[in-house]
Amino acid sequence: MEPDLFTAAAEERQEKDPAGSPLAVRMRPRTLDEVVGQQHLLKPGSPLRRLVGEGTGGPAGPSSVILWGPPGTGKTTLAYVVSKATNKRFVELSAITAGVKEVRAVIEGARRATGGYGKETVLFLDEIHRFSKAQQDSLLPAVENRWVTLIAATTENPYFSVISPLLSRSLLLTLEPLTDDDLRGLLRRALGDDRGLKDTVTLPEDTEDHLLRIAGGDARRALTALEAAAGAALDKGEAEISLTTLEETVDRAAVKYDRDGDQHYDVASALIKSIRGSDVDAALHYLARMIEAGEDPRFIARRLMISASEDIGLADPNALPIAVAAAQAVAMIGFPEAALTLSHATIALALAPKSNAATMAIGAAMEDVRKGLAGSVPPHLRDGHYKGAAKLGHAQGYVYPHDLPEGIAEQQYAPDALKDREYYAPTRHGAEARYADAVEWTRQHLGRKRS
Repeated sequence: MEPDLFTAAAEERQEKDPAGSPLAVRMRPRTLDEVVGQQHLLKPGSPLRRLVGEGTGGPAGPSSVILWGPPGTGKTTLAYVVSKATNKRFVELSAITAGVKEVRAVIEGARRATGGYGKETVLFLDEIHRFSKAQQDSLLPAVENRWVTLIAATTENPYFSVISPLLSRSLLLTLEPLTDDDLRGLLRRALGDDRGLKDTVTLPEDTEDHLLRIAGGDARRALTALEAAAGAALDKGEAEISLTTLEETVDRAAVKYDRDGDQHYDVASALIKSIRGSDVDAALHYLARMIEAGEDPRFIARRLMISASEDIGLADPNALPIAVAAAQAVAMIGFPEAALTLSHATIALALAPKSNAATMAIGAAMEDVRKGLAGSVPPHLRDGHYKGAAKLGHAQGYVYPHDLPEGIAEQQYAPDALKDREYYAPTRHGAEARYADAVEWTRQHLGRKRS
């Protein structure tokens, strides 16, 4: 018997005793119109709608697709909808348990079904990133000749985990993390739907908000937590899922944190001030509060990048690259793994030597500009590449530093009104000490007056 995503026996059991299946399974959409989120993939004429038979497309058949997205965003759900809606033969494999032998058996069965019955096959391959290059190679003939239409799912970046020939023969569809509004609609549907909790319990706003934070954009996690909390409430004889009951059920306290209010800014401020004060433990505490409260990891990463320049600067030139790398990693992996990256960056910044000299320098320079202390660019620094520039005295007398043994020319660079102005006052903290030496040396060789 070929492996099947949703076996007839399981479906029959679910129909006879729907309460015996997990809430997340019972609430799976039956049509694409019931799918929560991912509306950018469900427009008329989209590859997924063509897979379920909406529109023939003439001689153009449906394309194989690779579904890439975080856990709980609907990859398996979309495959389930296709399996229920399509009139094609539907087969499922998991890359965790299947190998080349199983892939070849499915392909051979697909060729027989096409040749003998004119029945097309849709193959859903979960966790494709777990397949080796050789295993993925075994799919190429079937996909290229359309013996099967492939729906592959992965949580890993397919540009790194899927071979290029397979990528080029498929459409890459990126699933986005579900928004709070997406999950809120799903939870409310599960509360009232006959397949769900049938209005046996209610969900107050504060409990709902905490449930959304727990979910972190994962629909399966949201429904699993809702089902557990509802069961606990009913066992207590309560018709309402209280915040206390939810906390007890999921063993996760509700963090007092309003992402749109004062707490959002207060905790973010405390994080940055703790980093500035080199208290790594306090910084990690506030970071944990933001993570547990469901803060956008990109917001945290942006604050760390600002901190790296504002409070550390050249005292540790590696601080900003670390913060930028953390922001890039966060954008690629998201929570929960992004918590590790944010911790890495926070610790590095908190323990780095501190200097606000770069912050003070640009502030002082901008203040002078605002006061009108600008003046004309010295003639020898002006552009001399156009015809007539020499007659105006532009670029005349400019000394090219690279022509001098020490690579520095004693000439005026700032406008007359600012020629003795000094903005950068480096500290002797960490790596900035060498910049302090460099500033002193260069100012002397530029013939600048000592301040």
